[in-house]
Amino acid sequence: MNDIHKDEVIRGKLVRARSSPIRTYMELTVGDAPPWYFLLYEFLISTIGPLPGGAGLLLRRSVYRSLFGRLGRGLVLGRSVTIRHPRGISLGDDVTIDDYCLIDARGAGRAGVHLGDEVIVNRNCMLQAKAGPIQIGRRTSVGSNSVIVSTAGVELGEAVLIAGNCYISAGAYRIDDLSRPVMDQEVYSRGPIRIGEGVWIGTGAIILDSITVGKGAVIGAGAVVNRDVPEAAVVAGVPAKVIRYRT
Repeated sequence: MNDIHKDEVIRGKLVRARSSPIRTYMELTVGDAPPWYFLLYEFLISTIGPLPGGAGLLLRRSVYRSLFGRLGRGLVLGRSVTIRHPRGISLGDDVTIDDYCLIDARGAGRAGVHLGDEVIVNRNCMLQAKAGPIQIGRRTSVGSNSVIVSTAGVELGEAVLIAGNCYISAGAYRIDDLSRPVMDQEVYSRGPIRIGEGVWIGTGAIILDSITVGKGAVIGAGAVVNRDVPEAAVVAGVPAKVIRYRT
């Protein structure tokens, strides 16, 4: 079980913003990038980012290349996508990110946020690397309004199908000290979340800290997964339990 330093999560950065708001804004959006990069980022995000239609798609595909750490061919990037620390974001070929998503690599370290070839992130999703990387394998699809939060790492294998309104969150707050609000106590993680290839996660499912979901498993709609799921298992309920195996 590893504690996460408070300076690595957004609350600590926002507290520091009281003394240096511009510097803190730069830290949250582009990290330690030079001023010219920050100005380029601000210009592109505010002018090209909200453009609708085919013209917006074509412009973002061409001019955003200078922002990302790596950008493959065939990007489809919707309007008003919020991108933070883009130099830590790597996108493979034919990636699609729909309108109003958030992709945030600020706590991902050198591993960054990586989306493999043909990954689809549907509308209004949030991929947030608070203090650990996010790796999403080829052909994986993330359903609308889903949230992936990483404090110790989140790894999704190839061809994972995630329905809408799902929540995958690595990390939690300690609750032992009654003299302090939970929000003021330490953030910790028992380890990364790992989801194997070919997994199907049903609508509104929640996968908690340090869980491993085996290859080919199925998570029922609305399930809360708080223990590892074997390969090819079908689980459902709160908390999720194995109800059968795929044969």
